[in-house]
Amino acid sequence: MAARLYRLGTAFENALLVLLLCGMMILAVGQIVLRIFFDSGILWADELLKILVLWVALVASVAASRSRRHLRIDVLSRYVPERFSRIPGVLVDAFAAGICGVIAWHSARYIILSAEFGETVLIDTPTWLALGILPLAFALMGYRFALYAFAGLLDLRQRDLEDQSG
Repeated sequence: MAARLYRLGTAFENALLVLLLCGMMILAVGQIVLRIFFDSGILWADELLKILVLWVALVASVAASRSRRHLRIDVLSRYVPERFSRIPGVLVDAFAAGICGVIAWHSARYIILSAEFGETVLIDTPTWLALGILPLAFALMGYRFALYAFAGLLDLRQRDLEDQSG
């Protein structure tokens, strides 16, 4: 069941990323064609493109965290003995989970405030709808990093038990 949900989530992330990228490309090319050949354009297209860039970046970040291909600055692992080489990874994952959690929390607070104030983008679209990806993406990344940290701790514990018995 868990493997099936994982595959379904992966397929959804990939499909959303492809859909957003295709929509962004079609809109951008359409806007260029309209400006060059017809001296006009879609009034809200530039603002929508900015929002789509945000969505693509965050969905891609979630996908990168899924496959552990995200940006990672890990200076400690070079200076730690081989026996303790997994500890910096666990610390980095736990730190990343905490930071993503804080960002998710505060972006959710921002979304709630913008909904209360009735802010809009793209003529009359509620801002919370356009920026709703922020808390969701950071919460997903935080969850994944927390799982990685927990798995790393379990791995450290397993190695410790093997070292004590062997």
